[in-house]
Amino acid sequence: MLDRDGVLNRDVGYPHRPDQIEWIPGVFAAVRRLNEAGYHVAVVTNQSGVARGFFEEADVRALHAWMSETLLCQGARIDAYYYCPYHPEGTVGRYKTDHEDRKPRPGMLLRALADFSTAPNDAFMIGDRRTDLDAAAAAGVAGHLFAGDDLDRCVTRCLELCRLPR
Repeated sequence: MLDRDGVLNRDVGYPHRPDQIEWIPGVFAAVRRLNEAGYHVAVVTNQSGVARGFFEEADVRALHAWMSETLLCQGARIDAYYYCPYHPEGTVGRYKTDHEDRKPRPGMLLRALADFSTAPNDAFMIGDRRTDLDAAAAAGVAGHLFAGDDLDRCVTRCLELCRLPR
């Protein structure tokens, strides 16, 4: 599992359009490497910009579709996107809540594990924040902190550390 902003793309503050996406170095090779190693690649991302009224859920879904298409053109595949539009300090009423999907809670990770029939010890999470690692721990998944340099190097290290049979 991968976080989105700060792992796949630079976190520029609530990105929700393709023109705001600056891919992290090594992202295409990293996702291809995970695909080739037999992993289901799921993105799990807090998207509080929806709760804050900055953009709509449709914008999140459209951006994810564009990201998937761009990755596919590079031979890399994201199998699923999970996003949490909720935030307890949101300004949009229906999204103003502290939802189980909001990291550091494990809701999105647990859904991904269930959707792909994957045991927690057969998965790992790469994130750029403590909340990502806390969500991974709460889901029973190994968490790895990404420093923001080269995602393919990070994925290679994770695969070596995990040594999970595929």
